[in-house]
Parts: sequence; structure tokens; C-alpha cells
Amino acid sequence: MILRNALRLRGSLDLSKYHNINSITSSLLHQQKFVRQASTYSDDKTTHFGFKNVGEKEKKEAVLSVFHSVADSYDLMNDAMSLGIHRVWKDAFMKKLDPGPNTKLLDVAGGTGDISFRFLDYVGKEAVNKDDGASVTVFDINASMLKVGEARASELGHTKGISFVQGDAQELPFEDNTFDCYTIAFGIRNVVKIDEALKEAHRVLKPGGRFMCLEFSKVKPQELESLYDLYSFQVIPPMGKILAGDWDSYQYLVESIRKFPDQ
Repeated sequence: MILRNALRLRGSLDLSKYHNINSITSSLLHQQKFVRQASTYSDDKTTHFGFKNVGEKEKKEAVLSVFHSVADSYDLMNDAMSLGIHRVWKDAFMKKLDPGPNTKLLDVAGGTGDISFRFLDYVGKEAVNKDDGASVTVFDINASMLKVGEARASELGHTKGISFVQGDAQELPFEDNTFDCYTIAFGIRNVVKIDEALKEAHRVLKPGGRFMCLEFSKVKPQELESLYDLYSFQVIPPMGKILAGDWDSYQYLVESIRKFPDQ
């Protein structure tokens, strides 16, 4: 696991070739006064889907299929895949973010709400209820994941300070300089064009805004790597089959960790 945090983004990327994109479904989009050129996917350009080389369009559709398949069991499988440690990581992640009472957060690939609910608990009800107080936008490309997140929000009583928006991390439907913080937890390795997602993060963050990424990576010390590989490839996919009726999706998830850059 690697915790990447507190990256100050403003002024560090050249956005001159990027223009406004066409919107994605959300009531927020009716407020937009700009039109952006949509991010495109091509099967002439290849990328990886786990250990397979595939076209960009194929990866996008394959990742959508994976998370449609695992949405209802995603939180259970996170417990199984990490032996529950993902909860500790996410708590540490939120503590490092340390949001204030007026923080505006964009939680990308945040579908089931784990990071967003921690944010709301951290800032407290007073901050959420006041005018122009803290708020979080849960943003995900996958409608099934968002549906689970909305149901969980209702169950947990999170009715204020939170909204759910479906769309693509490579073409965010928000104005420049909108958010104080951008988080993405266990999601960036599933993005087809990570560089475009990072440019979009830079665009929607306010000057001095914070980008924080929580992601699996290489095991340290190296002596534990063989044990980690054994657990990942021999335990997690069969566990996915038993708990979620889905071997292939969890095979992809463990392979995608190996393809993500290390620390």
C-alpha cells in the first residue's frame, strides 16, 4: 500500500492544450457556462487491463464491467482482500487530509462512499449544516457503485453536504478552481489515461489545493513479496468466487496492482 498525499498542484502542469469538455449527466451540469472537448478513447492505442494488452476503449468497457459486477460486494471484498486493514489506511488517509469546516472535497472513484463518509464524520454535522460549509461530491464513472454509495449514505444518515455525480475522471464536469481537495482511493490504477485524469484534477483544484491518492503498490520489505503474491493470486480470486460469485473481476484487481507504478 502506498499513501500519496498533500501534493500541491497549482502551476505544475501545462494545461494549455486542454479545452472545455462536453458534460456528463448531473444536475450540476446545467449550471456550466463552458463546453469542453471530450476525452477520447481509441482501440488503435493500447494499454493494459491487468496483464493483458488491450485497446483504450476495451479497457474502459472492461473496467466498467468489473465494477458493475463487484459493486454489491465491493466493501466485503475490500475487507477480505486487505484482511480489514483498508479501514485503517482510510482512517489514516483522512487524518492526513485533515479537512476544515469549509472544505469542498471531490472524491473521485468514490462510488461506495468510504472516503466521503469519513470526511463527513471528520468535519462534523455543524460544518456540514452551516451556509457554505464543508461538502463532498462523490464522483464515479460507474452507476452501480454510485447506487451502492447512495444507499449507504441514506442508511448512515448522511443527507446533507454530500452529492453523487456520475462521470469520467478524464473529463470532469466542473468549473476550474472549484475544490479545495481531490481524493482518489484505490481508483487511479483503473483509469485508462492517468495523465489526463491528473490534468483534470489540477484544473478543478483551487490554487494551493491538495491532491491525495491512496493506492496499493509494492510490498516492503521485499522478503514479504512472495507471500503477498501467494495471497493475491491463490487466495483473493477464489475468495471472490466464493463471496461474490466472481473470479475474473478479482483476478483483474490483483493484476492491476502489479501494473501500477511502485513507490
